[in-house]
Amino acid sequence: MAKKWSLPPIESLRADGLRIADLDAGGTPGFEGDKNEGLDLLTERTAVLSDLQEKLYANGRSGDARNVLLVLQGMDTAGKGGIVRHVIGSVDPQGVDHASFGVPTEEEKRHHYLWRIRKALPRGGQLGVFDRSHYEDVLIVRVHNLVPPEVWEPRYDEINAFERELLDQGTTLVKVAMFVSLDEQKKRLRERLDRPDKYWKFNPADIDERDYWPAYQEAYQVMLDRTSTDYAPWHVLPADRKWFARLAITELLIDALDRLKLDWPPARFDIEEQRRRLAHA
Repeated sequence: MAKKWSLPPIESLRADGLRIADLDAGGTPGFEGDKNEGLDLLTERTAVLSDLQEKLYANGRSGDARNVLLVLQGMDTAGKGGIVRHVIGSVDPQGVDHASFGVPTEEEKRHHYLWRIRKALPRGGQLGVFDRSHYEDVLIVRVHNLVPPEVWEPRYDEINAFERELLDQGTTLVKVAMFVSLDEQKKRLRERLDRPDKYWKFNPADIDERDYWPAYQEAYQVMLDRTSTDYAPWHVLPADRKWFARLAITELLIDALDRLKLDWPPARFDIEEQRRRLAHA
């Protein structure tokens, strides 16, 4: 593990037994450095992530069906978009499959809730990222009583089975639940109102959602308790410090890619023959 980590994020952020009510959203679990040290390390580790992602993509081009899927869940302003822009945006876009899940369309409502998720799964060799995901159907659906409990309650086990299926098909899941404090969320919402370049990100409904904060905390706790498995564990990320969130997710992705033991795919042609051809071209 890189310098300044006393405990790697794959361990320090693991959800097992964690109570959201006790979480310090401004904390930096496992990291001993300050912001400047974190940013310096982020630059260094981003280069490592980029190299590993290129190997994943190259292997996919050679027929390897394995992929990595980053699942981001979090309240409004938690920083999911920032992760997509600054972490995922630092790698080769050819090797990225990105999907964002908002309110279901009329067509999506006519299908099983996992239908739109299956359509967006990453292809072989791709680094996939879900900005929100299938977990919306045990979070916002539960908080706002969009369907009765007898509909959403069985979904926890169904999601576990779905993710087991993904694992068996060659997907490595990296699940991250991002949490900001109420004060930090208010600060970020105010910034969106103060800056013309951020008006487009502001949704008046985000203020209304603050009234549901306790209900969301409860829903997230049950989600973590019911769907953090040995094969697809949740990582809980304090997200008040954007630099830490980006660094931690970079490390989680590096760990996931490292475990694939990737190497550059071998040439599928006679190298010397092609050198001779090139010399006379």
